[in-house]
Amino acid sequence: MNRAKTAIEKLLLRTDIKINGGRSWDIIVHDERFYGAVLRGGSLAFGESYMAGWWDCDSIDELIYRIFSHDLLSKVRFTPANVALYLGAVIGNPGRRARAFEIGEKHYDVGNDLFLRMLDKRLTYTCGYWKNTKDLDGAQEAKLDLVCRKLGLKTGQTVLDIGCGWGSFAKFAAEKYGARVTGVTVSKEQVELGQKLCKGLPVEFLLQDYRDVEGTFDHVVSLGMFEHVVYKNYRRYFQIVRDHLKDDGLFLLHTIGSSTSSTHTDPWIHKYIFPNGMLPSIAQIGKAMEKLFVMEDWHNFGADYDKTLMAWFKNFEEHWPEIASAYGDTFYRMWKFYLLSCAGSFRARENQLWQVVLSKHGVPGGYESVR
Repeated sequence: MNRAKTAIEKLLLRTDIKINGGRSWDIIVHDERFYGAVLRGGSLAFGESYMAGWWDCDSIDELIYRIFSHDLLSKVRFTPANVALYLGAVIGNPGRRARAFEIGEKHYDVGNDLFLRMLDKRLTYTCGYWKNTKDLDGAQEAKLDLVCRKLGLKTGQTVLDIGCGWGSFAKFAAEKYGARVTGVTVSKEQVELGQKLCKGLPVEFLLQDYRDVEGTFDHVVSLGMFEHVVYKNYRRYFQIVRDHLKDDGLFLLHTIGSSTSSTHTDPWIHKYIFPNGMLPSIAQIGKAMEKLFVMEDWHNFGADYDKTLMAWFKNFEEHWPEIASAYGDTFYRMWKFYLLSCAGSFRARENQLWQVVLSKHGVPGGYESVR
């Protein structure tokens, strides 16, 4: 145990993180098993040991920020969990049709009562756009409006929303721009609540996989769904979008991205938060869309996800007593670790947030970027 503790302390030397230190980002260890578990199990054990209460930290977001800023995870990357995910991604296909509904059941169907308390008033579960605004509601409305303006959305136009969530974009586009929106999701809970929220508007919800979409549309959007597609399916995904997009239409892809090409996600995120997903790289997106689309605009506002996640956590923390009995302490620690660790990763610029505007043949005369 002492050797494991010494090894962990040595790994932390250059990160300005101390064991049982006095700063908000220092790790306070309650159970000595923490050291051996993390040394053997890497990020999976790190998250699980927090869920078990083996350690605490006043500012998990700042802790994770320092870990990513010093590339600490690369020192413990070859763990059994990482190897298993790599082999599963290379040999199999976690994004295949047969597993399409798992993410809906395990994450998005966890409970509308949770998301109603955590998210903005429109239930937008993607990164806000914080330019010229200081609150979550304003940031999310600005993001939805940004998407509509990038599309050049006009009254009466049809939009396919792949991964529509509870219909935040669909409702906004219908109310503010007079669009007719078809939303596709794999979450039963999202369809049920979304239909109520969009009642009376020209918005249709479909509980189905993106590979089963029918019809053609003036525009296509996908906000925060591409992270669930997985690299082996990227080419097919872009082909499907192209097939359902009119010749003069635009496709806006809004996705978290990675600066490094990979085949799978973090083991803890895969097991507890987003199963079967991964973050795409620029190279992977570029290869998948080659000869299918013209890239008109690529906008990175990943730093805004830090603010968004911290706002979600503030809401979650504030309203937790209202739902605590339904979820329990282990879920609380899991969800807290999820939100704050993700905030730290965006703060360190480990992860990015991209909005990519694509056309089938190139916009005549050129596309004017919108910010």
